[in-house]
Amino acid sequence: MNEVVQAKNVSKSYGGVRALKDVTFTAYRGKVNVLVGENGAGKSTLMKILSGSEQPTSGEILLEGEPVTLSTPRDAQQRGIGIIHQELSLFPNMTVAQNMFAGREPRRKGRFVDDREQRRRTREVLNRLGQDLDPDTLVGDLPIGQQQLVEIGRVLLEHVRVLIMDEPTSALSNHEVDVLFRVMGDLRAEDVTVIYISHKLDEFRRIGDFVTVFRDGGLVAHEPMSETDTAWIVRQMVGRDPDSLYVRNTSATGDVLLDVRGLTVLGPTRPLVDDVSLSVRAGEVVGVYGLMGAGRTELVECLMGMRPADAGQVSVRGRVETRATVQARMDAGLALVPEDRQRDGLVPTMSVRDNILLATIGDLTRGGLLRGGREQSTAAAKVAELAIKIPGLAGLVTSLSGGNQQKVVLARALLTEPAVLLLDEPTRGIDVGAKAQIAKLMAELAAQGYGVLFISSELAEVIAMADRVLVMARGRLTAEFTAADVTEEALVSASASEKVLE
Repeated sequence: MNEVVQAKNVSKSYGGVRALKDVTFTAYRGKVNVLVGENGAGKSTLMKILSGSEQPTSGEILLEGEPVTLSTPRDAQQRGIGIIHQELSLFPNMTVAQNMFAGREPRRKGRFVDDREQRRRTREVLNRLGQDLDPDTLVGDLPIGQQQLVEIGRVLLEHVRVLIMDEPTSALSNHEVDVLFRVMGDLRAEDVTVIYISHKLDEFRRIGDFVTVFRDGGLVAHEPMSETDTAWIVRQMVGRDPDSLYVRNTSATGDVLLDVRGLTVLGPTRPLVDDVSLSVRAGEVVGVYGLMGAGRTELVECLMGMRPADAGQVSVRGRVETRATVQARMDAGLALVPEDRQRDGLVPTMSVRDNILLATIGDLTRGGLLRGGREQSTAAAKVAELAIKIPGLAGLVTSLSGGNQQKVVLARALLTEPAVLLLDEPTRGIDVGAKAQIAKLMAELAAQGYGVLFISSELAEVIAMADRVLVMARGRLTAEFTAADVTEEALVSASASEKVLE
C-alpha cells in the first residue's frame, strides 16, 4: 500500500504539557484516513505539524518516503498539503470571492486584481459544493454552515495531493454533508490523500477507509474501517462501553420557568420564527431538533434579546419580559451558550480566567476595583466543577481544545445564575467523551432545578438527552415527542413536514 504521509516518533510539548507522545502515523494514497479521539487527545496538534503551523519537539515527517521540514504553512502548501481548520479563519467584512483568494489573488498584467477571474473560479468551486451563492456576498452575512463551505472551497481551489480536514462537517446540514462526501469521493478517485478528523461516528464510517484512534496524546489503535464497528471505536477513544456514556435526566419537573407564546420573527421573504409557543419547566431538559434553516438559532437568539421579535410574548418565572435586550434577559434569568463559540462565545485574545468571568465582572469589584483573589478563586472553582482541562487560568483560551473551550463558555453562562439555560448546538465540534460530559452536566443542572432548552442537529443526541423533543421546520413547530415515544424516523419525518403543531 502506498504510504504518502508519515509521522515517525513525533512528540510535541508546550512547556510542561506533552500534547503528543512518540506518535507514529501513516496516511495512504487515495484513501480517507480518519483520525478520532477525545478533545485534547493530540489529533489537531499532529495536523498542525503536518500542515506546517507547528514544529515537532522530536521525531520526523516523511512525504513520499523522503524526510521533509515543514517550517511554515507555505512550505506545506508548496508541497501540496492543504488544511481545512476546525475553527473558521474567514474575514467577515470581505466577500466570498475575496475570502477564497485572500493572499493569492489572480492578477491582470501582474499588477491589478482580476476580480472577474476571482468571481468565475469562486462560482465553479461553489457549484461543486452545491451552493448557488453570489461571490460578492459578504461572508459575515452568511449562516455558519455556508461559511464552513466557503472555508472548504478555499482549499479546493488549490491543487492538493494531501488534504487535511479538521471537523469539516460540524456546522453542515445533512444535504451539505452528502455533497461534501461526493466531493471527497472525487478527490479519492484522483489519488488525493485525505486525512479526516471527526467526532461524528455515523458520518466518518460512511467515508473512511482507515481509522486511527488517539488518546491522551498517544496513538492507541489503527485499523481498516471495515474491520471495526462503532462500539469498538468508542471503547478505544474513551476506555469504556458506549452504552454507559449518556446520562438521562431523571428529576421531577416543577413550575414553568420559561413560557413562550406566539413568538414571531420576520425575515426578508418568510418568517424565520413563525408563531412558536413552548414552555420549559424546572427540572426539565427540552430538546429542539430541526435541519439548518429551520429557525432554531433565530428562536434562542430572540429569547435572549439578541434579535427583536415582531410578535409574541416571553415570560420568565411567571413574569412577562417586555424589555428585549441581552442584559434584561440575563437579569430575568436566561443565559445562552451560542452555536459559534469562536465568533459569539469567546474573546480569543483573553485568558481562560477572563473569558469565564466576562459576564459577571461587576460582581467581583469593590469600590470600582477588581479583587484579584476572588477573581482567581471564582474562575478556579468553575474550572474544577466542569472538569475543564487547562494549562493555567492565565493561558489564552485559544490554547484549549474545542470541548474545553465550550466548557469555558458554559462556565461563564452558569456564573450568571440563570433559571433557564439556552444551549445552541452545545456539542458541535466536540468528541463523544465531551458530549457525554455535557449530557451529564445538563442532567445535573435539571436535578438542581434549572430548566434546560437545547438545540441539536444530531438525532441520537436529542433522543438520548431530552425529556421532551420539539421539532422545527421552516420556522414553525411541527411536532412534540416525549422521551418514551421519540424515534429517529419520527424526528426526520417531522423535520421535513409542512404541518404545524397545534
